[in-house]
Amino acid sequence: MSLDDVTDRLRRITRALEQMSVPYALVGGQAVALWVASKEPAAVRTTKDVDVMIRRDDLPRARAAALSAGMDYFEVLGVGMFLDRDDPNPRHAVHLVWSGEKLRPEYEHPSPSLDDRLTLSPGLHAVSLAGLVLMKLQSNRDQDRVHLRDLIDVGLVGRDLLVQLPPELASRLDALLSESGR
Repeated sequence: MSLDDVTDRLRRITRALEQMSVPYALVGGQAVALWVASKEPAAVRTTKDVDVMIRRDDLPRARAAALSAGMDYFEVLGVGMFLDRDDPNPRHAVHLVWSGEKLRPEYEHPSPSLDDRLTLSPGLHAVSLAGLVLMKLQSNRDQDRVHLRDLIDVGLVGRDLLVQLPPELASRLDALLSESGR
């Protein structure tokens, strides 16, 4: 799958959601890329999928939007996603995250609210920086720590954010900041 395919999928679903007036925010690697590009475009790392946060109540309108963009709704192991009719591979899907709900049952904190989303690029809304950092710290996979290092390296995330985080997540961020010499 090429980067062009990911970009095309991103543009199609965000345009369709906009046309149906469905509030959304990009999360995950796409949100990290938008935030990093806002400071240092040359530091942007590519990502292979699209993660979109919506309100669960907006799912019927979001499904209609996805249909208009050539995508069908599926749920696999409790994860909602829009799959391209031409490429129905869950790895290439637009994955859905529910605003204000826990991404996984074992997580202590819910996903951020859509009320704090920002437009970082024309026609593209992203989760707030604080919300993105909280999500990445909570997931705490290797790729999440890489994304956090990218945000730290371009100066978007610093020690000032520590006071906004729950203690266990603040300690994870503190370790990453210390590792980066900040």
